[in-house]
Amino acid sequence: MRPARHIVAAVAATLVAASAAAPAALGAQWTAPPRDSLARILAGRIERGGGVGLVVGVVEAGTPRVVAAGRRGGEGSPAVDERTVFEIGSVSKVFTTTLLAEMVARGEVALDEPVRAFLPDSVRVPSRGGREITLLDLATATSGLPRLPGNMAPADSANPYANYEARDLYAFLSGYTLPRDPGAAYEYSNLGMGLLGHLLALRAGKSYEALVTERILAPLGMRDTRLSPTPAMRERLATGHRKDLAPVGGWDFGVLAGTGGWRSTASDMLRFMAAQLAPPPGPLGRAIAMAREPRRPTGTPGLRVGLGWHVLERGGRSFVWHNGETAGFHAFLGLDPASGANVVVLSNSAADIDDIGVHLLDPTSPVRHPRP
Repeated sequence: MRPARHIVAAVAATLVAASAAAPAALGAQWTAPPRDSLARILAGRIERGGGVGLVVGVVEAGTPRVVAAGRRGGEGSPAVDERTVFEIGSVSKVFTTTLLAEMVARGEVALDEPVRAFLPDSVRVPSRGGREITLLDLATATSGLPRLPGNMAPADSANPYANYEARDLYAFLSGYTLPRDPGAAYEYSNLGMGLLGHLLALRAGKSYEALVTERILAPLGMRDTRLSPTPAMRERLATGHRKDLAPVGGWDFGVLAGTGGWRSTASDMLRFMAAQLAPPPGPLGRAIAMAREPRRPTGTPGLRVGLGWHVLERGGRSFVWHNGETAGFHAFLGLDPASGANVVVLSNSAADIDDIGVHLLDPTSPVRHPRP
């Protein structure tokens, strides 16, 4: 699952170039491109073989707006729209880190709590240099844990996370040696974020899915966002496609669900975006602001990581985003809090659509034109 480090760096580099070329008028009211302009971008991408179905959503002056093009699956399948269900891949991470921040706001956990305190005594959590892995280390991808656990042995290579269970996770942690001290360096880790979701569920005494639903999704009215789609969602579920647009099955997640297991719709993701732009009162609103606060460097100039979110600060602007990719889907979620620029892009192809999201955040960044 992506984004791997080079993908994060590529998005950051594009935003750096855009922000350097055209500094923002801070505080100005942001206006999204016209519907016709967005429709042409999406139709052009599909015509050139860069996607099957694409949905773009923005929140403009507090009102959600959606433009869609393409279809859910093969020829003759329904058109995609704001209620079509997509895998969102690593965009799921910001649900996990928002949950972490919400639990911090309630006083249920602390960012500097060691991972060891959440797990059974039989699990040996690796440490190094007298430094233990903390929740903050997991949330900022600075734990020293690798991208994936070395003991993943998928029963189905087309659905690699499905049979990875808590016992496998515990076995890996107990036998792993950290290559560096926790907190020393950024290294994108699906393992670390999946572990974080599992730890928060253990502390709360309920499943990860139930916890996120109770603390984030239900308060925001996100009824079509689930790890396991409801029957109604399955009727609207898009078929995934590889980068070459061949159909491919979906991914299911076991104990590492917090790293990329959520499915959602543009309508629901715009509810999440609206909360980013105008956080609600109470612990959830405080958590939304806390999660976006930049905390540690990534090794890319100007780019820091918050709790899950990537934050690029350049030329007086602050771009906040996360993207995600599974075998058959790609998603991008981003905003510029100062101007109010924001975008959600969902695709039922693994082909890259990050450039569309970046273009919506800053029009000086061009949209790519992949060859047919």
